[in-house]
Amino acid sequence: MLNYYVLNRGDEDSVRLTAQFHQLALNSGMIENEKTPDIVVSIGGDGTLLHAFHTYADQWESVSFVGVHTGHLGFFADWKSGEIEQLVFSMANHTLGKDARIVQYPLVEIQITTKSESTVYYALNEFTVKGEEGTLVAQLNINDEMFEMFRGDGICVSTPSGSTAYNKSLGGAVIHPSHESIQIAEIASINNRVFRTLGSSMILPSHHHCDIITRTGQKLHLSIDHIHKEMVDVDNIRCSVSNRKAKFARYRPFPFWARVKEAFINNDSTQ
Repeated sequence: MLNYYVLNRGDEDSVRLTAQFHQLALNSGMIENEKTPDIVVSIGGDGTLLHAFHTYADQWESVSFVGVHTGHLGFFADWKSGEIEQLVFSMANHTLGKDARIVQYPLVEIQITTKSESTVYYALNEFTVKGEEGTLVAQLNINDEMFEMFRGDGICVSTPSGSTAYNKSLGGAVIHPSHESIQIAEIASINNRVFRTLGSSMILPSHHHCDIITRTGQKLHLSIDHIHKEMVDVDNIRCSVSNRKAKFARYRPFPFWARVKEAFINNDSTQ
């Protein structure tokens, strides 16, 4: 029997679809299991799926995710609101890991070291660091060698699956999720005769890492996907490709580049 759990956005449409899913799942012999599900179904938007992903952070090795988008189709959602019945049928009639295709997306690992401790976080989309009270000043090291001194609004470090989110709005490249890498994009960098940065995004392979060393005592605003933190005693932030992966259950094909086309261009081949 397939164990599942549903997390929704909390709006009227998502709550209604969740009730419909539960009834169909009950009739199909699936078991609702909040503690140890095989599949976590997210109903809402990509933000809802990010919340589900972090909620089950301690079970990433065993849990796979499925997204139902209640608006336009999202990058983490294979299913639309009118396809709940088809989704439940697919889940109930497939053996997880055999008939369903499990795809794995790279994560960015963020190790934040303060004067008192070192803590590791993971992001499915991106990690950003900004100055809480003005310009961010930070030294950027690549593989333990100084690369540049950054001055500007902030730095965004994204995964391939997150390359279509904040990173793209910063002029970064769109990267296929099968490419194990992280991308570093500048947020409104200051470039003049005194201060110089690369001025374009950088893509680091899985065996490389970067360190963001901020000015002592600088108040920082840190974002790990949808999670926000304010910190003042940060000594170093190390970003790299994690050995951990996010798993998504695919019950039908929906290629990444088709998602990109639908989201940013159009889905009408006649135009």
